[in-house]
Amino acid sequence: HVHLQESGPGLVKPSQTLSLTCTVSGGSITTNYYYWSWIRQPPGKGLEWMGAIAYDGSTYYGPSLKSHTSISRDTSKNQFSLQVSSVTPEDTAVYYCARGGPAVVVPTSVDEYDYWGQGTQVTVSS
Repeated sequence: HVHLQESGPGLVKPSQTLSLTCTVSGGSITTNYYYWSWIRQPPGKGLEWMGAIAYDGSTYYGPSLKSHTSISRDTSKNQFSLQVSSVTPEDTAVYYCARGGPAVVVPTSVDEYDYWGQGTQVTVSS
């Protein structure tokens, strides 16, 4: 059974960088054909796939977020991380990390993700 847990600050000031980490247990983030993603849900809106890092370290981003979003990993700790730069109040959301696959193409639909973290609230406010 794979377990994911998000961690990071719950409050970020506008124009600063949002940083979150997902710690994975029960499975390796380097296992072939699995993808490790960040998904968020702003208040009153649906789930938005932000991007993913693949088993081989390749990264993929949603088109609207590509310019100020970065996903990286630390294989020694079995963790992957999200950074969103120059945040605005519109980045306020519950942020989830999740696992998708096995697949040969990166899953971009949230329905393709089977294990999820519990989610962490991030508020962007001064």
